[in-house]
Amino acid sequence: MSVPMAYLSVILIWSTTPLAIKWSGEGVGFLLGISLRMIIALAICLIIVVLLKKKLRWDRSSCSVYLAVGIPLYAAMMCVYWGAQYISSGLISVVFGLTPLMTGLLAYAFLNEKAFSVNKLLGLVLGLTGLGFIFKQSLVLEDQAFLGIMGVLGAVFFHSIGTVWVKKVGFQMPVFLATTGGIIVAVFCYLVTWFLFDRSIPNIMPDHALLSILYLAVIGSVLGAMLFYYALKHLDTGKMALLTLITPVTALLIGYLFNNETVALNTIIGTACVMSGFICYQWLGACSRTTS
Repeated sequence: MSVPMAYLSVILIWSTTPLAIKWSGEGVGFLLGISLRMIIALAICLIIVVLLKKKLRWDRSSCSVYLAVGIPLYAAMMCVYWGAQYISSGLISVVFGLTPLMTGLLAYAFLNEKAFSVNKLLGLVLGLTGLGFIFKQSLVLEDQAFLGIMGVLGAVFFHSIGTVWVKKVGFQMPVFLATTGGIIVAVFCYLVTWFLFDRSIPNIMPDHALLSILYLAVIGSVLGAMLFYYALKHLDTGKMALLTLITPVTALLIGYLFNNETVALNTIIGTACVMSGFICYQWLGACSRTTS
């Protein structure tokens, strides 16, 4: 596959994932939906590991990597699946657009990365301003939307924690093996959570929920990750960072077209602020240094 095709495929996958998450829990329950998704994804990963004749290591350093990948994955996806019950798929993607800002803040706090510059502080302010507009709109719509946004914000936090944790631990193994080991940890946590708090299995699973779970497992979790790392291998980080800028807009459009989701003025303003904040955070400082 060509690099541009892989890049466009990642945009499409990331844009449709929020809507698939909403559909996967309808008539099933979000705990069972996420558990089935990750079990299927794990089965595919293990089959690929066998076919490639690779082997998962279980020494102390390897297990620390699996925990750094798996625990934040479990926590982040639990939060986003829970939050998806209360807000539109487009809003899920918009709030997730704050991930680079949250990651940068945590990296500064825990990895002693360079201090925040003016453009990064401006980016954070714009991102928080956008979040304020989105919160305002959620209160206009319904009280439960506030809960949904808080859930997705929790997912942003845990996803960012995972990025910083993996960076701090460091690892030498192939990314695919680290991902597979992390999914093993996450699946164990999902099954324990489902057993303790749910245990329900529907007699009839809606077709759109089943297809969404399969889509998320095969396309979202496995193929999407492979295409992302393939594109990352051939493109610079700036171009890859554009994914976070594009997908909130395309996700809002997909939710509007295929799930009859409304896009209010405050949501549009909030989205614009979040994207502007990301531009300031990611590129404004670099552009000023280039022109000086």
